[in-house]
Amino acid sequence: MPYYSFDLVVGEEFKNQGGIILEDIEVASDRADQLACELSQVKPELQQKGCAVRVTDRDHNEVYRTPLDPVPAWQRA
Repeated sequence: MPYYSFDLVVGEEFKNQGGIILEDIEVASDRADQLACELSQVKPELQQKGCAVRVTDRDHNEVYRTPLDPVPAWQRA
């Protein structure tokens, strides 16, 4: 199973939020979405600033990114 790292992206800065071994990128992206939701609630000052949670693989390649700003219901497909 692959290892994924999670970072809080603030501007050009990446703040490590930890890593975990997960089944695949689908599970890792779900975890990133959960982390983004939690961070936006705990640190509301990060909203509206373009912050995001990114997921990287073992080789440090970005494989997923999700914004901290909640996506309005009308925008969800």
